[in-house]
Amino acid sequence: MREGVRHRKSSIGRCPICRREVPAADNPYRPFCSERCQLIDLDNWLSGRYRIAGCPADPSLARRGSSTADPNPDEAEP
Repeated sequence: MREGVRHRKSSIGRCPICRREVPAADNPYRPFCSERCQLIDLDNWLSGRYRIAGCPADPSLARRGSSTADPNPDEAEP
């Protein structure tokens, strides 16, 4: 090997869904091997299978079914 010249290994990783080897170069779905595995991962996030740890949310902010309407319609001014 000539001095000052480094040979670059082709970067190969593993798909986080199916564990296949995936070349990093020119892969539009990186880090996944295919669109299928990319969509499986998206579904895992959207369905709540993946979660990020953190402090519990304030329960008063997590009320479901609340609307932007006046919370006390009986107390409206005449």
